[in-house]
Amino acid sequence: MTVEEHRFPCEQCGADMRFDPGADQLICDFCGHTEALHHDTPAAVEAIRELDFLAAVKNELPQADMETTRVTRCDNCGAEVEFDGVTHADECPFCATPIVTDTGTHRHIKPKGLLPFSIDEKSAKDSMNAWLGRLWFAPNGLQEYARKGRKMNGIYVPYWTYDADTKSAYVGERGDYYYETRTVTRNGKRETQRVRKTRWRRKSGRVARFFDDVLVLASNSLPKKYTDNLQPWNLSELKPYSPDFLAGFRAEGYQVQLDAGFDEAREYMDRMILRDVRFDIGGDTQRVHNVDTKVSDVTFKHVLLPVWLAAYKYRGKTYRFVVNGQTGKVQGERPYSAWKIAFAVVLGLIVAAAIGYVAAQSQ
Repeated sequence: MTVEEHRFPCEQCGADMRFDPGADQLICDFCGHTEALHHDTPAAVEAIRELDFLAAVKNELPQADMETTRVTRCDNCGAEVEFDGVTHADECPFCATPIVTDTGTHRHIKPKGLLPFSIDEKSAKDSMNAWLGRLWFAPNGLQEYARKGRKMNGIYVPYWTYDADTKSAYVGERGDYYYETRTVTRNGKRETQRVRKTRWRRKSGRVARFFDDVLVLASNSLPKKYTDNLQPWNLSELKPYSPDFLAGFRAEGYQVQLDAGFDEAREYMDRMILRDVRFDIGGDTQRVHNVDTKVSDVTFKHVLLPVWLAAYKYRGKTYRFVVNGQTGKVQGERPYSAWKIAFAVVLGLIVAAAIGYVAAQSQ
């Protein structure tokens, strides 16, 4: 079993180099030496190819599409994170729990593409602090703790993308509104009312849609509501997977298996197909009784997307903030300050009482 080792020593001084976000190069923080990356050749771009879904589910992918990496599993949150060979103890980047690294391995489908980090740690931290500053009810202590310059972790988070061709036959009803006028008596007076009614007629037909790059998070380490809200991602900027993009960063192994990810992708596809069916039925309203969808030519990619992550333990609780490493968009767990909420409530009562007093005096 071959284990992938992702280390990039500087050719001038031997120190580890790291990928420089936005510069498309490796840089040595010790001596300043840089090395350009070249990943846009026609052969490299061709490498971002789709893989056959059924072959992968049957474990029939070629060995070239598989890899084994050294990972450490966090006992607290379950994250499987790749660490370099010289690291023996660290904090889990997802929950700030101290962990001791081991030599565990993770056999998985090799990533086909990734989005390189476009913003550096300083820009990510500035975005996070600005976001925290807009949370008036956040504890001052947490905001100050976050601003003290504690390191953020650059993590490549695993995703699946799915392509599929769908053809759907449906049976339903089209509803068209029409109006009738009727006369009613109200409070001894006769008046007319316009009443809306619906005329229904049976409708059946077919719709077809090709789905391209339906994105599904393949990690359980972060709340999905945060990572979903980091979208949109510009997947047109995907680069062919190359370990040198990971230099100085960490990569998480996928925890959501390929078939389970496709179940989630199907839920999204079914919602889009239902929308297409309603549009095809037309009218003012629709009833959909049955949709029979045939799915074919399912392919997928394993891709890595860049996330800056901060996990802070504050008064015994872990707060996690994530920053889209491509756009700088921020999401996170919203902390609340009890005294700020109490102050706002008291202030609101005082203002309400003052308004009531002024209103009473003016009468």
